[in-house]
Amino acid sequence: MIYTILIFILAGIAEIGGGYLVWLWLREGKPYWYGIIGGIILVIYGIIPTLQNFPTFGRVYAAYGGVFIILSVLWGWGVDKKTPDTFDWIGAVICLIGVSIMLWSPRQ
Repeated sequence: MIYTILIFILAGIAEIGGGYLVWLWLREGKPYWYGIIGGIILVIYGIIPTLQNFPTFGRVYAAYGGVFIILSVLWGWGVDKKTPDTFDWIGAVICLIGVSIMLWSPRQ
């Protein structure tokens, strides 16, 4: 379970970090190499979820979507200095519950 969580976090950091660098390049006028590095990181992000032990692409990506939301709230708070409000935290907790149900519910 810890391996699964770590892979989800690593994928989230790669996707958000790569996307953030592209955002800075295109929206905030940073040098073009921000975009290049961001693009490389996004390619790496595409590889990271394949390291999961789950057999189905759809379930991994659906669960990852919830983790991405939580990490995005934390990224905004830590990097962009935008303090999440109560509704951000409630939404993040709901996503975490959804991810847990998808990944660890007993199945036949």
